[in-house]
Amino acid sequence: MTANTPHHDLIAPGLDIFEALAAAALAGLPAPYDAAARQIALRIVDFAPDDILAGMAIADPFELTGLYEGIPLTEKSVMDQPMGPDVIWLFRRPILDEWADRGNVGLGALVAHVLIHELAHHFGWSDDDIARIDPWWE
Repeated sequence: MTANTPHHDLIAPGLDIFEALAAAALAGLPAPYDAAARQIALRIVDFAPDDILAGMAIADPFELTGLYEGIPLTEKSVMDQPMGPDVIWLFRRPILDEWADRGNVGLGALVAHVLIHELAHHFGWSDDDIARIDPWWE
């Protein structure tokens, strides 16, 4: 896309672009989190599935940009029976909606921010830990 691209020819970034943005965010994580984060399944879809929304009592699917499903590392035990991989969901349409509403942040930065917030649930990061990895407010 160039500055000369007519507005009527613009299209919203698709799932493939979101996958690339999420991969770039994962690649930018510091050690030791970078390798561990790649062990989590990443699902990128337009909206949260209905069962997830119902389970969280969310009526408006635009209100959920991401979700971590799994047992945080701080709570896992060797006695736990694996129930499947931990999963981070990124929801494209709500993220695009927030990006458009904000108008002051790059899409890659917003995707990274949502992803890192969900990784925080997995790793059990504190707000200070998150701030060292994702200084969102700067």
